Amino acid sequence: MNDKPIEILLVEDNPNDVELTLLALQDNKLTNPIHIARDGAEALEFIFATGAYAQRSINNVPKVILLDLKLPKVDGLEVLRQIKSDPRTRAIPVVVLTSSREERDIVESYRLGVNSYITKPVDFEQFTQSVRTLGLYWLLLNQPPLP
Repeated sequence: MNDKPIEILLVEDNPNDVELTLLALQDNKLTNPIHIARDGAEALEFIFATGAYAQRSINNVPKVILLDLKLPKVDGLEVLRQIKSDPRTRAIPVVVLTSSREERDIVESYRLGVNSYITKPVDFEQFTQSVRTLGLYWLLLNQPPLP
């Protein structure tokens, strides 16, 4: 398995949202390497270098994880819980990018250590602007700690 740096891990099961996110990033010249996980179980395997991703190095962490909450197999809150409870992955910035406006999801996400919670706008232009802004911030402006 290729061990090149992945700067963005997009965890999203909706193919339309995947396509819109990729288009928004490309349209704004944010062509960083992106890996897409289509469910929570795949995301955890990727992050922790297990299962289908056992050949990856767990030290090759993404710069940012864009995480949907409503996922098949393992929901986004459980993915977040596991990322933030492991010292090897705790420092990875996680941005929840979801359609859920439920207060309990917002509160639980922050309790678990999410770095940002963004509700997906329904309008294409607003969605594109949101992805552009978060891409610029997390990939270009944010200064993470050295590994």
